[in-house]
Amino acid sequence: MPFHISPRGRGTTDSPPNRFEKFSTETGDGAWEEIAAREDDFEPARPQTEILSDDSQSIITTNQSPDIGFSHSLNPYRGCEHGCAYCYARPYHEFLGYNAGLDFETKIIAKERAPELLEQQLAKASWKPVSLACSGVTDCYQPVEKSLQITRRCLEVLTNARNPVGIITKNALVTRDIDHLAELASFDASVVVLSLTSLDPDLSGQLEPRASRPDARLEAIRMLSEAGIPVGVSIAPIIPGLNDHEIPEIMQAAADHGATFASGTVIRLPFGVKDIFASWLDRFFPDRKELVLGRIRDLRGGKLNESDFGTRMTGTGPLANQIQQWITVSKRRAGMENPRKSLSTACFRRPMPGQRELF
Repeated sequence: MPFHISPRGRGTTDSPPNRFEKFSTETGDGAWEEIAAREDDFEPARPQTEILSDDSQSIITTNQSPDIGFSHSLNPYRGCEHGCAYCYARPYHEFLGYNAGLDFETKIIAKERAPELLEQQLAKASWKPVSLACSGVTDCYQPVEKSLQITRRCLEVLTNARNPVGIITKNALVTRDIDHLAELASFDASVVVLSLTSLDPDLSGQLEPRASRPDARLEAIRMLSEAGIPVGVSIAPIIPGLNDHEIPEIMQAAADHGATFASGTVIRLPFGVKDIFASWLDRFFPDRKELVLGRIRDLRGGKLNESDFGTRMTGTGPLANQIQQWITVSKRRAGMENPRKSLSTACFRRPMPGQRELF
């Protein structure tokens, strides 16, 4: 029987080569078995999470993609410990010299100066207040946020300035910051989206090993809604042959807990994510692997990924149309047809760096 490192809370055990690097290290088949045969008590070390510091001198990034609903974003972290095998952001880690597999979820880059940089940016006379998306790439409430509190400190800056922010997360930790989010909501300046992929805790645990379980995310929706914070649900990703049948149930469950708007996005598998996700299917759903990959190809013109603007979030063809119709009907039945209300910059007030230290 093949010898595998236990994933235990990891989305992948793969460490694929970095596509930008000339050299890589490969472990040949049978290497672990050979060591284990010599040493009875041998067990490969479980990969530990490393928190690395990011010395970026700016924190707000701009986006001109025509199919993304925000122009400016704030990302306190690079990499994500949630460990979702399907995550489209995994290839970004390769720009840092790491791999898109295990490195992405174990080498977390923390932007420790993000609150100070954010305050400096908002204080500039050139800053025109605009809604910020937090996060547009990796989850701003991943596990390390509980101790580092970078996102919370950024929210403190945004609340002081009354600059609008939209948050999307898979983690119920967002409820810790209801105080800031509720204050911003009183100025029509905050919105939260909980990403829900499945209501099945087992499937959720396999897909997103270190994210909050479905019940906790639904409870977070309820708490946010009761605090007066606009809250919605995003079914992302929709994986045909795996979780697409849950669209109506997820929509209704979210509505029952207070969500007022919803969206859905089909799976994207850029660059090395295709192989990481295929390996994940081998581990958890080998009997469904070809079915799932075949349906993804049906969405992507025969390929596993298509990056064209306008269709990369929805796919094309009969199956893509069916999924979009399913989303539309499910939103209508759950009473979430209306789009979310736009956030307002009317109450923005330019901060004075250092003024918080006076109190």
